[in-house]
Amino acid sequence: MKIEKLVVLLFLGVQVFAQEPLKLDNLNAFEQQAGNWQIVGDVSVNPNIDIHDMHNDAEKVKPKKKRQRRKKAKASIPQPITFKPGTGMLLNMNDKERHDALITNWEHGDLLLDLEVMLPKGSNSGIYFQGRYELQLKDSWGVKIPLGSDMGGFHNNWEKEEDKIFRGIPPTSNASKAPGLWQTLKVHFQAPRFNEQGEKIANAKFIYVDLNGIRIHSHVEVPTYTGGPLEKNEVARGPLLIQGNHGPVAIRNFKYQLLKASSVKLTSLTYTMYEGAFKGLDELNDHAKVVTGEAKNIDVLSIGKEDEYGIIYKGTFNIDEEDDYTFSVGYTGGTKLMVDNKKLIENNASGDQGLLKGSVKLSKGTHSFTLFNIKSAAWRAPRLGLSVKSKSTNSKNFHTYDSYPPYINAISPIFVQPDSKPRMLRAFVDFNGNGKRLSHTIGVGTPEGVNYIYNLGSGNLVGVWRGEFVDATPMWHQRGNGSFKPKGAVQWLFINQPIAQLLNLDTPFPETGSAPDFISRGYTIDKTTWLPVFKYRYKQVDIENRITPDSDNNYVVQEIRFSQSGLTNWYCKLASGNVKKLSDGLYLIKQRQYYIKVLSGQAPIVREVNGETELIIPVDGSNIKYEIIW
Repeated sequence: MKIEKLVVLLFLGVQVFAQEPLKLDNLNAFEQQAGNWQIVGDVSVNPNIDIHDMHNDAEKVKPKKKRQRRKKAKASIPQPITFKPGTGMLLNMNDKERHDALITNWEHGDLLLDLEVMLPKGSNSGIYFQGRYELQLKDSWGVKIPLGSDMGGFHNNWEKEEDKIFRGIPPTSNASKAPGLWQTLKVHFQAPRFNEQGEKIANAKFIYVDLNGIRIHSHVEVPTYTGGPLEKNEVARGPLLIQGNHGPVAIRNFKYQLLKASSVKLTSLTYTMYEGAFKGLDELNDHAKVVTGEAKNIDVLSIGKEDEYGIIYKGTFNIDEEDDYTFSVGYTGGTKLMVDNKKLIENNASGDQGLLKGSVKLSKGTHSFTLFNIKSAAWRAPRLGLSVKSKSTNSKNFHTYDSYPPYINAISPIFVQPDSKPRMLRAFVDFNGNGKRLSHTIGVGTPEGVNYIYNLGSGNLVGVWRGEFVDATPMWHQRGNGSFKPKGAVQWLFINQPIAQLLNLDTPFPETGSAPDFISRGYTIDKTTWLPVFKYRYKQVDIENRITPDSDNNYVVQEIRFSQSGLTNWYCKLASGNVKKLSDGLYLIKQRQYYIKVLSGQAPIVREVNGETELIIPVDGSNIKYEIIW
């Protein structure tokens, strides 16, 4: 196994935190509010109605004489959001009289927060950590260059004094989905720190913010409160606040964990330094020993050597509480960590670089550790760091800043991005991260930032995303593994062959590569768009597939053309997974993950096959054209 793979496996194998779901069957976890917030069982959004247009229409229609006319006029105004009674979801439906924020009756310092949020078109809200630092919730679909006021940004404030001004921080990319779709947020917040005199000694920090699976903030400090805080000050603990005065918003799957400060203490630390071009950790011996001493923290730079050295740190930790503890070692060269004389981490090399993690259950009391490091790689800077955390605490460093600075990449990434024309890259793809590897796929990236993955083995569009194209590091670093990683929030579709002749409506579509009459014929390049036109042959019919961005470069339009007409019992699969019909020809797919809209006039059919709901349309040889909106 390559060292890089070992690093990734160890990292992914550690369960860092266990979060507690907030049961949304009542509002007992929150302070009283005006009634705009309620618990409901289901929420539906019409993505075509802007909440601002709705209010404008309401102002236009104001009958003044009969109450019956008022009721009729009110009922005729289309609503952007409707709901059903029940439990499991939070819903804000504010108006001029009722527009309170929702404030938790518990306070937090450091916090992990996961939730899903849904917004109608034009709506706006925000989550205030400690009631003071707003992470924006907003319908920002289609925004090309997001601001701090867009979805996932940190909103500015309006202070005039220089030390209180905050100008906002935009997300690194716009990972927003279309209005009416569920969006996921994962946040690790670190509260500001204060000394015994109450003076702030460290700013509030967002360790990470993930929107729809994309990291849009990493180690971002917010130096003061943002606009519209609960109070214009900063504190060690405060409530979570969700804005309720700017528009409807729905929330579900609310999970959180209050994190404690780590109580692990380093009670002793000594070091022994060696000189030599060591190729393995076992080469450290007394003949190469240079100096020994005591230290307060791990500091590989203090030995005064850039290369061809070894160092062994020995120390003890004091543990206040029995728990599972995760040790992280960042290094260049090679390393090994022993805890209570048992090996926890090892990379017996001299020229590598990485971050290794391992977990062990420790009882209350004193525990010993030994940390080894060798380096014989002149092209790498000396680095060594040791951090410890438990399930309920943040990570605590036991190294100096310069010994292992943050934001170190073990591998220099290799990004691929289109320039003035689309870019294509053949690669393996792991479908939806579920271990199903597709071997005949091609990624297509456009200069406008609408990208997709096409499976040549089945003639199928399998995934779409917006933003930057791909990270080809897994493919091209050293020997590579032949795969790339999309650099945006991928909306995965399905992997069956989408065009097939079926015996009846109970017959499933063929699995990828299993249809005996399917022949892939590659692709040609459209000299107008410079996008590929995929070609294949099925049952003696030639088929072309064109996938292009819409005119606003927000989603994709797929067009399928056939060389023959009069086809019998042929069908095209458009989507799979929980299909719900909306108005205006829209269909919601996969529990409100994306939309399908047929443009070519065929009447879609919703069917159940093998426990899965599918959206299909009959094929007679006429062109098929439909939109995939996410």
